[in-house]
This record gives sequence, C-alpha cells and structure tokens, in this order.
Amino acid sequence: MVIIIGKVIKGEQYGRKLGFPTANLDRREYNRKGLKIKFGVYAGTSSTGHKAAIVIGPMDKKGLPKLEAHLIGYKGNLYGKKVTLTLIKYLRPFKKFKTEGELKQAIAKDIKAIK
Repeated sequence: MVIIIGKVIKGEQYGRKLGFPTANLDRREYNRKGLKIKFGVYAGTSSTGHKAAIVIGPMDKKGLPKLEAHLIGYKGNLYGKKVTLTLIKYLRPFKKFKTEGELKQAIAKDIKAIK
C-alpha cells in the first residue's frame, strides 16, 4: 500500500469538464520523498473518507508526474487543504485516448470497478 500526501492545488479543470472533477495534488511531498510509482490508474481511498480513482502520470514540463484523484461522491471544495491518498490496487496503465468519449467511458469503467 502506498500513501501520498499533498495540498490540493488548482489544475486545468479538465476532469470537471468531463463530469469527473479531480483533486490535483501539489507534488512537492511526492518529490521530496523520492517516490517512484508506476504510472497508471489506481483504486484507493482518501482522507475525506471517499473511495478514489487515482491517476499517477504522465510527467509534466517540470519533470514531475501528475497526481490527481476523483473522489467518488465527494461534493465540496478542497483547494488549499491537505489530502492523503492511499493506493490500494493498480487498475490499468496510463493511456492517452483518441477522443473525449473514449476517455469518459474508461473513467466510468474505472469508477465502476472501484465501487
């Protein structure tokens, strides 16, 4: 089991646009600890008490992986708050999709598997 802690920061809000808002974590703690986690989608939990679909990767322009989580059923604002994510199970590798429709279908499938 891997635990990632970080402050929620504003991302590109692409997940929200797709109907699956995510909490994007500041990667300083991840980087400081030197974590090396396989890129992909994970089933996990959050310190909010919600199950989570957690995405690790790909690398950004700063050379750090994206860390974000869709907290299933969460309604609220986490900006600036510290969140702990616990990775429980690796679901699939990170993948770029050709269309938004394919991406939305994959996210829905991931969430169904996590529930």
